[in-house]
Amino acid sequence: MQLNHYNSTFKKQKHPITVVCDNVRNAPNIGSLFRIADAFNIEKLIFCGTDIALGKRMTKTSRSTEKYVSYSIRENIDTEIQSLKANNYYLIALEITEDSQALSRFNLNTKQPIALILGDENFGVSETTLEQVDAVVHINMFGTNSSMNVVQATSIALYEMTKQLNQSI
Repeated sequence: MQLNHYNSTFKKQKHPITVVCDNVRNAPNIGSLFRIADAFNIEKLIFCGTDIALGKRMTKTSRSTEKYVSYSIRENIDTEIQSLKANNYYLIALEITEDSQALSRFNLNTKQPIALILGDENFGVSETTLEQVDAVVHINMFGTNSSMNVVQATSIALYEMTKQLNQSI
């Protein structure tokens, strides 16, 4: 018998991860980020930027998860990063750079709460933000393209991070 959210036996578990989205504005992406935040039961979603709309297109994709996933909308990511640092967060940017580590080889060895920082849908994580984080990780890509959709990348990153957190319990 196929299980659903009413009869599944998954154990609820909160993960000390906050996902910070810099200028992610596409409504279906925002809705999907709510769904993935709920699936991995992370602490919070933070959307940084202007013109972030949580309208009808977003709610269609989110399937009502925005009603119970903690989130906030902030105008400036730099202010948010400073706040996270002041609250002892371990900051991880998801971006391909000359110095980034492959997510598959990254050892998440911290007892601090974690902030996973996602970049602009078209331009990625800014240089200013990259200079402020504790680690930069990327997802190995084996095809021609050098990027993937922000939601798919977030899903892969959260899967790996929660796997490592659950192994350390």
